[in-house]
Amino acid sequence: MKFGFMCREKGSELRARIAIVGAGPAGLAAAGLLACKGADVDVYDKLPHPGGMMMFVIPSTRIPKESVIEGVEDLERRLGVKFILRTKVFEGEPRHDEGDEFVQNTVSLSKLVEEYDAVLIATGTWRSRKMGIEGEEAEGVYPALEYIYKWNIYDMKLVTERPYLGKRVVVVGGGLSAVDAAEVALHRGAEEVYLVYRRTIREAPAGEYEIRRLVREGVNWIELAQPTKIITENGFVKAIEFVRMKLGEPDESGRPRPIPIPGSEFQLEADTVLVAVGELPTPPLSTEALGIRMDKRGRIQVDRFWRASEKVFAAGDVVTGPSMVGRAVGSGLRAARAMSSILRRSLRLSS
Repeated sequence: MKFGFMCREKGSELRARIAIVGAGPAGLAAAGLLACKGADVDVYDKLPHPGGMMMFVIPSTRIPKESVIEGVEDLERRLGVKFILRTKVFEGEPRHDEGDEFVQNTVSLSKLVEEYDAVLIATGTWRSRKMGIEGEEAEGVYPALEYIYKWNIYDMKLVTERPYLGKRVVVVGGGLSAVDAAEVALHRGAEEVYLVYRRTIREAPAGEYEIRRLVREGVNWIELAQPTKIITENGFVKAIEFVRMKLGEPDESGRPRPIPIPGSEFQLEADTVLVAVGELPTPPLSTEALGIRMDKRGRIQVDRFWRASEKVFAAGDVVTGPSMVGRAVGSGLRAARAMSSILRRSLRLSS
């Protein structure tokens, strides 16, 4: 993954200092293009290695970690990109997100806006949605994102404590996070793994191929079922109750709406429940500030030039919501091109 693929050497057309917040696919792609244009680029990230979810969540079978490392080293060596790691950029009252364990320093977003010619926010989606059901706070219930992340940092020898596994694992969801969590639990030695989704395999965001592959490996697939409550014992998860669903007319997503069937409740025993019902954007501010606006889902609002305020731009999943890596890379590249054009014009006018 050569993030600076658009040039052989650093250019000179853009004489600017740029801070990028977030070293995931959007931030790294933007760093490559801006450095190729000639900018001095500093990338801030809360994790101990650049790469974001490509390094810490997405399986190596999908995106090899070695390729990400090589791409980052190329940015540093050839294009002079500087990485400031274990540093969380945040404006206002601090907020804990998943993946914050390694943070050693906090820098305010307003400080970056003051010190740099422009700032690009590419902080992604490091907060998991909750199911909103009784018992969800019980011991043994984890966000799938956190579960996968903790196994990854254990494998990378960044921590010594082995994550809790559980013998009977139930994963709720039908996207790639759900698939990845089920696969991690199965390969780590769980005796039984269930993957439960409220629609059918045909509507699952992960795709029919991925789910059938897991079934062949030994994961139990249950469709048309939605969780209603977590059953606990002494504060620990004991089982999860579901209600059977049927499909109705298409909803706003274009997929058939799942409708509960009264009286169809059933239970699955579990000592681990992994929740994979989606992730939320994690912008580096809790309320609107510095002219930056967010919608009700927490996504940063940008204009057609990817600009969030006068000196702040944003790209990737923090703008679009959860997406595939390729879409995030494309977003980062388009934002970087817009930044380069606007900065060249404004710096030329001010000189």
